[in-house]
Amino acid sequence: MKSDMFSSGGKFVSRREILRALGATATWVASPKLQAAVPGSDSLPMQFYKSLSEEQHSRIVLPSDHPKRGYVSNWWYICPDQRLHTFYTKDQQDLVRQIFESLHHPEHREKMNWQVQKDLMGQIKNTPSVAFFGTPADEDFEFIYTGHHVTRRCSALSDKGLGFGGRPIFYGNFAKAFRESKDHEGNPFWYQGLVFNEFVSALDGKQQEKILVGREPRPENPARVIERRKDDLPGLCAADLSKDQQAKLLETMRRMLACFRPDDVAATMRTIEEKKLVERLFVSCYGGAFDIGGDKVWDTWQIEGPDMVWYFRGFPHIHGYFHLPS
Repeated sequence: MKSDMFSSGGKFVSRREILRALGATATWVASPKLQAAVPGSDSLPMQFYKSLSEEQHSRIVLPSDHPKRGYVSNWWYICPDQRLHTFYTKDQQDLVRQIFESLHHPEHREKMNWQVQKDLMGQIKNTPSVAFFGTPADEDFEFIYTGHHVTRRCSALSDKGLGFGGRPIFYGNFAKAFRESKDHEGNPFWYQGLVFNEFVSALDGKQQEKILVGREPRPENPARVIERRKDDLPGLCAADLSKDQQAKLLETMRRMLACFRPDDVAATMRTIEEKKLVERLFVSCYGGAFDIGGDKVWDTWQIEGPDMVWYFRGFPHIHGYFHLPS
């Protein structure tokens, strides 16, 4: 099979045909600069919201307390019958592209676009889906973007990052094969694994023994993987770290969030620090099958506490969940 051909419902279509069908939203290649924000203008999500037709509004604007608002999974669609390539005009698709790109650090946008393209798996039917929760009258009016290996959220009222709205996000990818090698070649999220392992390598021997637990990580059932636990928290308690080590853990988390827009990272870290969450966190990593190659460069880890869940699984490929409730 030629490398630029994909199978879609038994029909082979070219990459060019897929990209044409996806339109401006998902060209997933180098794209022009985001529109410059004009003081007093509507945010990008608000521009998209105001562009909706009556039918579009009725299908994708969901109640603020919709049960799916707190849902997250590795592959889901908030409005499965309303996809980017079929339900929106080219201008609307371009607005959604701009929103998606704006949610990431400029240095990571190309990789994030590549991830979405790669995880279409060559099939137009895997195109992402978007929605709103609430209306502009709601303080927590939210835009959400979902698909294969992607869930992103943001306030629809502002282009300034305010964190992730107290609801979970998801990121993931398998770059070259479903079962990745120990080096996760080409995976845009493995940098987080390397940063995490820097933190582990700076711990003393007893701490490294404590952080490696002899049980399996969280199950990936959508409800369980982000469930907050008040007890039965495995691994190394951050309260037992020195102040310098706690500061290193905070900096590790900040660096791992670097693919997202700086405002969201700053808001998230500010919440963690102001609420003094670090002392209630437990850090754990997992061996056996979860340590690809058995090299003790930990592919799977968790940072969790009663107020936060961060789950990173590198086996057989990377799935990452982050949930910091408001």
